[in-house]
Amino acid sequence: MWRYIKSAFFVGVDVPGLGRLPVNVLLATGFGILGFADPGFWLAGAAVESTIVAGLAFNPRFQKYVQAQQFQEAKGDDEDRRAALEQTLEPELRKRFSEFEAKCEKVLDVYGAQQAEGYVIDSNRDALDRLKWTYLKLLVARHHLTSAENNVSESSLEKKIKDLESDLREEDQPQSLRESKSATVAILKKRLENIQRKSQTLEEIDSDCMRMEAHLDLLVENATMQGKPPTISSDIELASDLLGAGIFGDDEQAVTHLDRKYSSAKPQQETSS
Repeated sequence: MWRYIKSAFFVGVDVPGLGRLPVNVLLATGFGILGFADPGFWLAGAAVESTIVAGLAFNPRFQKYVQAQQFQEAKGDDEDRRAALEQTLEPELRKRFSEFEAKCEKVLDVYGAQQAEGYVIDSNRDALDRLKWTYLKLLVARHHLTSAENNVSESSLEKKIKDLESDLREEDQPQSLRESKSATVAILKKRLENIQRKSQTLEEIDSDCMRMEAHLDLLVENATMQGKPPTISSDIELASDLLGAGIFGDDEQAVTHLDRKYSSAKPQQETSS
């Protein structure tokens, strides 16, 4: 409820020549200034603001407006994260991803030309967005596995793990510190495992990318040939395991956040299949 109250207090109105003005903030400021001359204005201002803010905050239509605004802001943040991940790629990989995106747009263009139902196009757009995210994640993983700055030696990781495990055997440490060190050990062990099977992981990633490209080519052909556009599924069984921590380096947090976002947005018919 606090977010609705806060939004109601800072709600703005567009005024020609002045831009968007926070009406309640200005009103409260005005009552505050007048209160120095007559304290009664403070009481009147508090009563007026409470009525206005509460009326907006508990209004279902205003609450939906706030939810929509926050959704757009979150969506913008997610798009920024995706764009930042894309920019970390080498030019060759960025070009590869752009070509994949272009094919996704071609599928939607064909569906639009066939005058598919709006809900079908929206559903397929969401599915294609998840396919694009999976493809981008594969490319980001490949980038980190082949990047020179991420080529840490096995011996250095083994030493770090050994030192942390030695620290954990000391009992006079706060629980929060022990949990942090334990989490770090788990990540380092995953990184060590990734290094030890790096060649195999790269082969799996390349195979998955080729599979997704072939899947998208098939979608383009099906969209062109079939009279009634089918519903696209974003579920593709990948050979590579990109769920564990450590493979994405400094991009781990952004990848984890976007993974949660796209998983939560997946339609019921896909999550239950």
